[in-house]
Amino acid sequence: MDTISWDEYEKVELRVGRVLCATIFTEAKKPAYVLHVDFGEELGIKKSSAQITALYKPEDLIGKLVVAVVNFPKKQIGPLMSECLVTGFHNESGEVALCIPDKIVPLGTKLL
Repeated sequence: MDTISWDEYEKVELRVGRVLCATIFTEAKKPAYVLHVDFGEELGIKKSSAQITALYKPEDLIGKLVVAVVNFPKKQIGPLMSECLVTGFHNESGEVALCIPDKIVPLGTKLL
């Protein structure tokens, strides 16, 4: 495992957002959704491509809180300009389970 300094860790902006919209990303090479995530007044709404189709249906994602990296450079994924990276963990089958807070917290809250 590589180590990073505390200063490097502090540069990563992991924030809480709420999924407003989730649609099938038909142009993606691997099954994915396009998510529109609200990070509150300071950061606003950002788009992301998320390969979470095995465990989630689009309608199940609406209103769900997620944790995302919001300060990576934008990334072109097919026709989509992804503006954040929604985080998750692989289960035993390699499917992605979202990293989510277990309590309600304000949108845009930074992970400590």
